[in-house]
Amino acid sequence: MAFQQLVRFEHDGKISYGELLQTTSTGYNVKELSGSPFKSLIATENTYSVSKLLCPLESTPIILCIGLNYKKHAEEAKLTPPPYPVVFVKPADALAGPHDDIPIHPDTQSHLDYEGELCVIIGRDAKNVSEESALGYVLGYTIGNDVSARNFQLPDVSGGQFCYAKSFDKFAPIGPAIWSTSLVPDPQNLVYETRLGEEVVQKTGTEDMIWTVRQIIAHLSRGTTVRKGTVIMTGTPSGVGFFRKRFLKDGEVVSVEVEGLGGIANKMVFEQK
Repeated sequence: MAFQQLVRFEHDGKISYGELLQTTSTGYNVKELSGSPFKSLIATENTYSVSKLLCPLESTPIILCIGLNYKKHAEEAKLTPPPYPVVFVKPADALAGPHDDIPIHPDTQSHLDYEGELCVIIGRDAKNVSEESALGYVLGYTIGNDVSARNFQLPDVSGGQFCYAKSFDKFAPIGPAIWSTSLVPDPQNLVYETRLGEEVVQKTGTEDMIWTVRQIIAHLSRGTTVRKGTVIMTGTPSGVGFFRKRFLKDGEVVSVEVEGLGGIANKMVFEQK
């Protein structure tokens, strides 16, 4: 079967994939699916009410990230975009669920930042993909937060690399669902926002991207196999905390939501030394 809103959930100690049917005041109604989204999914007869959704992916081979990919973000950073996308990676253990607490190591607490991002889930292995065929390799889309420890990212500390500052465990929450390509026929026609509590700190249309989803997939797959299950974080818009001089505090909740589809909300939990 083709899914519309693919989720993962736990019921009676069993973790399953499911089709999200409804969001309620107390949780979610889901139809259980058997199988794998990368092979086949079969609807069961079971429908459950659950209070929490898990990360929509059980695991990922890698999280590929694009930096400086929104025109207004490049303007606020006073940076000129290079001719090719800025690429960095997060490891698999950075993956987290849509409502997971994010543990923050003491050494990353001073300049902790958020980056709301549209995420692409690759559905089958891709290599040397053309822009024209790129969307045919997409399993679906979700929303994420590229959590960043800026104190390890600043050029005079990092030498200009991004990976270490963004690679701590659970620094890439995504969800709540993977939305099908039929629900999102054009990834350049979405609106999403990032909130700290009730305050909107980022809001963008994906038409502001410098490199489109098609261009990103083609670039990343040039001479390189992008494995199924790979998460691509496509970049953040303007409004990050670094340029607001406003970093995250212990207990703050960062929400990122796509208009008309859904979102994530994750609490930052500072660990003690």
